[in-house]
Amino acid sequence: MSFRNDYFQIAKKLSFARVFNGLKLYVSYHLSKYSKRVIHWGLPASISVEPTTSCNLRCPECPSGLRSFTRPTGMLQENTFKKTIDELHKTLLYLIFYFQGEPYLNPKFLDMVAYASQKKIYTATSTNAHYLNDENCKKTIKSGLHRLIISIDGTTQETYQSYRIGGQLSKVIDGTKRMVRWKNELKSKTPHLIFQFLVVKPNEHQIEEVIKLAEELGVNEVRFKTAQIYDYKHGNRLIPDNDKFSRYRKNSDGTYSVKNNMLNHCWKMWHSCVITWDGKVIPCCFDKNASHSLGETGKNDFKTIWRGKLYNNFRKAILKGRSQIDICRNCTEGTKIFQKQH
Repeated sequence: MSFRNDYFQIAKKLSFARVFNGLKLYVSYHLSKYSKRVIHWGLPASISVEPTTSCNLRCPECPSGLRSFTRPTGMLQENTFKKTIDELHKTLLYLIFYFQGEPYLNPKFLDMVAYASQKKIYTATSTNAHYLNDENCKKTIKSGLHRLIISIDGTTQETYQSYRIGGQLSKVIDGTKRMVRWKNELKSKTPHLIFQFLVVKPNEHQIEEVIKLAEELGVNEVRFKTAQIYDYKHGNRLIPDNDKFSRYRKNSDGTYSVKNNMLNHCWKMWHSCVITWDGKVIPCCFDKNASHSLGETGKNDFKTIWRGKLYNNFRKAILKGRSQIDICRNCTEGTKIFQKQH
């Protein structure tokens, strides 16, 4: 029931303007795909905004965790956010408050969620759950957040901390319990709670255990996500043995390669984008360092950027050959296996 409720919440956000915009995006994308020339109608149906690049953990395959960004660290400002939402809200259906970093570190994060919710946009975020105290749980529910993804990459502290370096599993579990309790106390159907389990070699033996834990805690859904690994060519201690949960295939010579057919088209370039904390518009979540900035919302309105020469040249490059674009070469869109929880 809760699983269906999540999709019902998305359906409730549909309007004529959003449906018509989605149709324009879909038709123009397929025309571009088959004609091999850029035809683009409509505005993004979905965007990701980055509340912050800061994080309290030090996960080994994450630029925030490694403190390895070649771009500045900072916090999304509320006025910058509101400017973009005011421009796009009539056609924008889905808004993800996540790119890099821990969203709850931004003190204005939940105020921004509430603003988007008031504009009848479906909202989602991802957290390591270390800041889900009573105040934040209650405010999260009252903000109208529709989906809360909680990263839980182990069912014991030893396994959890092998990837979530500096983290405490007990805080994740306690934060989840508080969120479930406040949902019940406030009689709220949202947010839809998801345990996201990043499958790596140290934790792949705990897949069944995390499903059981989610059921015990009252989490609505469990998702298993394959891990993006940067140094994979000669193997990596994080690549799981179970091929089903790996983005990488082992070749006959013992090296590894990405399971990616590198088709010369990408739906994301037509229907979505990412906006960094400082207003840079980038093509997708694989551009961690914002090296392919297509414009800045502080300098131009979003529509000018979305329809501009830089963006269309990038779309043209995708149609010509994705293998020539660095951020595309490690892209698999992360295979996910969904488990419904009761």
